[in-house]
Amino acid sequence: MRQVKHLLESKGRAIHAVAPDASVLDALRRMAQEGIGALLVMQGTQLLGVVSERDYARKVALRGRASADTPVREIMTAPVLTVSLDDSVEACMRLCTDSRVRHLPVVEAGQVRGVISIGDLVKAIIDDQAEEIEQLQRYIAG
Repeated sequence: MRQVKHLLESKGRAIHAVAPDASVLDALRRMAQEGIGALLVMQGTQLLGVVSERDYARKVALRGRASADTPVREIMTAPVLTVSLDDSVEACMRLCTDSRVRHLPVVEAGQVRGVISIGDLVKAIIDDQAEEIEQLQRYIAG
C-alpha cells in the first residue's frame, strides 16, 4: 500500500507558504502564480495554519471584506490537520473526506516535509487500481 512518502517522491516536496501578516490579496496572487489552491501559513519553520481559496470565498468575499486589507491570519484554517510520511494514502483520503479538507501538510519530527492534496490522493488511488486491473487481466489471460 502506498504511503505519503511515495507521493512526495513522485510529486516533489515543494512547500509554498505565506506569513500570517501577509494580505489575503498577496496570498491569492501567490496561489494563482503557483497554480495551487492553498498555502501553508508559516512563521519561520513553524506551521500556523493553511489558507485556501475556500477560506477566501467564505471569509472574505462573502462577508464583503477587502482582501488587500485583511491579513491571512484572520482567515486561515487552524489548527491544521497534518499527516506523516508513513501514513497510507487510504488513511489520508479518509481524513480529507471526514474532515472536509483538501490539503494536508506532511510533518515529520516537527518539520514540514511537503503538502499533499486530495487530487494527489485520488491520482494515487486511480493509478493503484489501474495497476491492479492490469495484473488481474494478465493473470486471467495467462
